[in-house]
Amino acid sequence: MSWQMYVLIGGSIAIFILLLLYIFGGEEEEVAERLERYVTPVPSRREDKRASPSARRTMPFSESLNRAIAGRGFAEDLRLQLARADLKVTPAEFLSIQILTAILAGALAHFFFRFLPLVLLGLIVGFLAPRLYVAWRQRRRLQAFNAQLGDAISLMVNGLRAGYSVLQAMEAVARELPPPISTEFDRVVKEQQLGLSLDQALGNMLRRVHSDDLEMLVTAILIQREVGGNLAEILDTISFTIRERVRIKGEIRVLTAQQTISGNVLLFLPIGLGLALFGINRDYMLNFFNSGILGYFMIACTIVMMLIGYFVMQRIVRIEV
Repeated sequence: MSWQMYVLIGGSIAIFILLLLYIFGGEEEEVAERLERYVTPVPSRREDKRASPSARRTMPFSESLNRAIAGRGFAEDLRLQLARADLKVTPAEFLSIQILTAILAGALAHFFFRFLPLVLLGLIVGFLAPRLYVAWRQRRRLQAFNAQLGDAISLMVNGLRAGYSVLQAMEAVARELPPPISTEFDRVVKEQQLGLSLDQALGNMLRRVHSDDLEMLVTAILIQREVGGNLAEILDTISFTIRERVRIKGEIRVLTAQQTISGNVLLFLPIGLGLALFGINRDYMLNFFNSGILGYFMIACTIVMMLIGYFVMQRIVRIEV
């Protein structure tokens, strides 16, 4: 391999690390920093007495790139996806990460395989890898939120029975429970203090957290504000329903764990084994590509059958509660 390739790989890794340091160098989200200027933050039981963290640093070109893509549909959708994953990056910074990971993956594919189709595959995988990470963060955060929602509603019920208003009950949730649910309820409280109605603040939280259980809570609160009724009793029933759903989902996840892992192994093991054989015995694996249309047909059929088997297994173990 030529020295230019070493320079490309090393430079890509260095730029990628510097980009991550710029993006994650601070701990406060931009929206939260703006809210802190106008409202008093809700004190947390787990919050220490240290000074507030420094503002999050931004890359020199991120503001201009954000302005260039502002208002576009894909940028707004990306901003929503990043908010749901609780990633403190702007769409411009995330697009920069995608481009750099694509370059880095393509350079590594060229270093190990020196085969154009695999280099193009590396570029595609590198570009999609940050999106897959965002989707994984969303699933993990949503699971943690749903697991905490039953405790949050119980805390709200106790507060309402003690004479709290709905906003004061939400403040208690933001103060007593850990993230991610405390972060979301804290933002609802701050948005109300800035002048938004409760309907708008709850709607914003529902867009950030795409949860069916949360939708039940928001619907109950909004209906009670319109027609009245005993909100504490309604929320107590919802809390019991959510706890049972979380329990049943946990049992289903345990019972289907083996099938889920089997599906992942059946999909990724042949791919990893094929890449390893390509690196070990390049001439042997090139026979698939040197056999004309038959070799490409065999590869295509293999990929299609692997995907069909994976999605069928995932569909079998996906049980709605």
